[in-house]
Amino acid sequence: MIDALGRYGASLTVTDDLEEHARTVERWGYSAIWVAGGQLATLDPLLRILRATTRVAVVPGIIPLDVHGPEAIAELYAEAEGIAPGRLVAGIGNQKGGIAGLRRALDEIDAAVPRERRLLAALGPRKLELAGERFGGAVTLLVNPEYTAWARDRLGGDSTLVVDQLVVLDEDQQAAGAAARELLGFLAKVPGYAAAFSRMGFGDAEIGELSDGLVDATFAWGGVDRVLARVREQEKAGADHVVIGPVGGPGELETLERLVPHLLQVPPVVE
Repeated sequence: MIDALGRYGASLTVTDDLEEHARTVERWGYSAIWVAGGQLATLDPLLRILRATTRVAVVPGIIPLDVHGPEAIAELYAEAEGIAPGRLVAGIGNQKGGIAGLRRALDEIDAAVPRERRLLAALGPRKLELAGERFGGAVTLLVNPEYTAWARDRLGGDSTLVVDQLVVLDEDQQAAGAAARELLGFLAKVPGYAAAFSRMGFGDAEIGELSDGLVDATFAWGGVDRVLARVREQEKAGADHVVIGPVGGPGELETLERLVPHLLQVPPVVE
């Protein structure tokens, strides 16, 4: 288990204001800050967040091994431990060569990053089993609570299961659907996500047309109560840590702030 993650994480976009946004999110009470791997042309944003904050875990979700190899991950972890010991959790994924290639990369990473400080991006059964075997846990994205329960069973009870829950805080169905489909349209073409959607019971036509049912399954959208209900369903299904990933709606920080009094049961701190 990865205790450093706490219960609720917040996903942030890398901008010039990253440090300020990270301090704000930490002040609100989120226990981890996540940065999507697609934004990590370099790994420096993770160090920027660590230097700007004092308490939160910092997690790349995920470091693509096709871009940053084992040596770069080892260097990142060593530097992070010098800045903020115990706060970097390395999310890892996207390795050419499939499971065999991933295992070879792990053989190099083992000496540098402890098992209990790394997560594997895992949707399929083989990766979930590997996550339980050689990682502190797994992180999933674009899954419904039923899939979370299935992943929990595959991963095992001794590992941390993270669900990255994409959120559109917008009660206008048309606007929320448009925001969701802008991202979903790209990810649905990625084989791993398409396979996961099939496991959730969606046919090729539903996946291809990004049906309303697929949007409802993979995104939490609507008002605060509806979004919170989905988070609670993910927890009940077996998620140990839920990442709030704002998409569209009122914007990233406002979405995160509006959920604070309900999700974290404390009012946002205003300075």
